[in-house]
Amino acid sequence: MRVTLAFTGASGIQYGLRLLQCLMQCGASVDLLISQAAREVARLETDLTMPAADEDFADWFAGEFDVSVANLTVYGLQDWLAPAASGGSAPKVMVVCPCSGGTLAKITLGTCNNLIERGADVALKERNKLIVVPREAPLSEIHLEHMLKLTKMGAVVMPASPGFYYKPQSLDDVIDFMVARVLDHIGVDHPIIRRWGE
Repeated sequence: MRVTLAFTGASGIQYGLRLLQCLMQCGASVDLLISQAAREVARLETDLTMPAADEDFADWFAGEFDVSVANLTVYGLQDWLAPAASGGSAPKVMVVCPCSGGTLAKITLGTCNNLIERGADVALKERNKLIVVPREAPLSEIHLEHMLKLTKMGAVVMPASPGFYYKPQSLDDVIDFMVARVLDHIGVDHPIIRRWGE
């Protein structure tokens, strides 16, 4: 499986990082897009300092998360020759996790000022799978309208709203709930949480 994964500046970078780790462990190929705001959020919300240069990210991630990154390619947000920018070569799945309110708006309106927005635009126009994981509370009417419009366009809107019926014992368990839901929707088998009824 090949996936475009984007990190934006919404709170909850832990979801995106764990999703990337799981995708690497499952042997998926990932085209990664990282906004500058996502790097800042990672610094504020975690003990991690992402490298500023895109070309240094894979080695950093491999060291921090103990995974092979042989199938990871990081693209700059102005790299208009990246696969995500073209309907002819884009992966069939794109996940924006976490998705900021600003990115949600730009995707909904089709304004493509960077590769994250263009990748989502391509996913929608090609009728590929697009999953956005907004992390915002409370939601304004604008956020709700954008989520409704994206859903009508065929995207899957999956707010970062973890369940607690499986009695999580740690913050990692809470993060894994959302990551498992995303993996389910893109068709990646995983063992990270128990299924309902198990």
